[in-house]
Amino acid sequence: MTPPASASPSCITALPAVELRRLIGSRALSPVELLEACIQRIERYNPFVNAVTATCFERARVEARAAEQAVMRGEPLGLLHGLPLGVKDLEPTEGLLTTLGTPSLRNHVPTADVELVARLRRAGAIVAGKTNVPEMGAGANSRNPVWGATGNPFDPRLNAGGSSGGSAAALALDLLPVCTGSDTGGSLRIPAAKCGVVGLRPSPGVVPSVRKPLGWSPISVVGPMGRSMADTCLQLAATAGPHAGDALSFPLEAGAFLQPAPVDLSRLRVAWTEDFGACDVDPVVRQAMRDKMAAMRHLFAACDEVSFDLGDVHRCFDVLRAEAFVAGMRETYERDPGSLGPNPRANYELGVKMSLLDAAWAQAEQTRIINRFQQVYRDYDLVLSPTTPVSPFPWTQPHAAEIDGRPQANYYRWLALTYVVTLTTHPALSLPCGRDARGLPFGLQVVAPFRADLALLRAGLALEQAFAAQPALARPRPDADRLGPVEPALRSIVTAPPDGQAAAAGVSASVV
Repeated sequence: MTPPASASPSCITALPAVELRRLIGSRALSPVELLEACIQRIERYNPFVNAVTATCFERARVEARAAEQAVMRGEPLGLLHGLPLGVKDLEPTEGLLTTLGTPSLRNHVPTADVELVARLRRAGAIVAGKTNVPEMGAGANSRNPVWGATGNPFDPRLNAGGSSGGSAAALALDLLPVCTGSDTGGSLRIPAAKCGVVGLRPSPGVVPSVRKPLGWSPISVVGPMGRSMADTCLQLAATAGPHAGDALSFPLEAGAFLQPAPVDLSRLRVAWTEDFGACDVDPVVRQAMRDKMAAMRHLFAACDEVSFDLGDVHRCFDVLRAEAFVAGMRETYERDPGSLGPNPRANYELGVKMSLLDAAWAQAEQTRIINRFQQVYRDYDLVLSPTTPVSPFPWTQPHAAEIDGRPQANYYRWLALTYVVTLTTHPALSLPCGRDARGLPFGLQVVAPFRADLALLRAGLALEQAFAAQPALARPRPDADRLGPVEPALRSIVTAPPDGQAAAAGVSASVV
């Protein structure tokens, strides 16, 4: 098995995941050669962005050779057969460091894969390493005291978003063809927007999330990221379906997500908003949204700016988010509060001050928000908005403390454009949509009707095709060869490197 004629390693890694899978299946590309090309690219470019953290290259090489042999024997191949995989460092991985970016877990090596990873591996994916996160997934700037910060592929001095920032940066730079994400307040969508890739927040239960502490809560989901809609659909098809570990999961036809037909955009009625009537948004992003809508309104049957009245969305999210942190962090906090960083500790301490009255109100208010949000779909098929209210800012700035002159109430208030949609439980994706006036990626948030995940994929595919023909809307791509070291160094906030405990599992405990 050999790669396509005259293809360099960088050319191979830039190919879409769906094309790489096709080449592997047709014996035109070996999983071994693909893995080595990814390792070579990681070793060359990852030091400049710090997207990939712990690695297991030797184990991956063994699995790649086995994948190659399976192809040569003509065995049935999974949807992701032979594709190197990056796993967000919130997801437990058997034999590979899973730190959550928090010092108390800097030596934690799970003995089993979480269900999401198990499904990806059963589909043939080969885990190559973990991708960086904020500490315990708290916030949208992927920096932590274990691994340091992830820089934006377009300018490593800027942040890559979070909490799936490492995955988004790795995809944008073609380090790996498949990466995982998860989303509570926007953790799939925000880094996708900031790095110029696709991030899909499925409806709760489409992809089972077995690690969330509140099994009946719909606010936290796991889902796919990709460099294209087709790659995102590929991962979704490999992971969707019920599991008893997620009480919200349900039977569905996962194969329907694999190759959905693009919708006819000219038949769609589209509503759009700059701020959902509730979110602070920087003037640069507002202008970019208006410019993008002017450039695409001819695609649709109708394209109207609409207003929303969604009630007290901010307090509602505050309570529900804090409730989840209390459920997940009580043991750690009570054992040693100092082991938690400022963001997760702030969430926990906010939560323990709340009462049953607060929790009951938030549950009822979310129900009211969901009901109010349905009204827009009486007249429209999709809702469009910016994904983030600001351009990427320096990673040394923990969060956007002020937007358009307005101080933000806490470290996650600037995520409101995405957490408003989280509260509605509707499926949503961030789609690359050109650049803003600062020359940085602009993400378009696309929100479909209730449980209309397949319709969202069809719309995303059609929008992606239409955007590709318009330079102002096409997916921007970073120039990897312009990357270099930055100051302060991305690992400068690391308090101490993980020790060698993981070495017995064939794992590198250092950033390559």
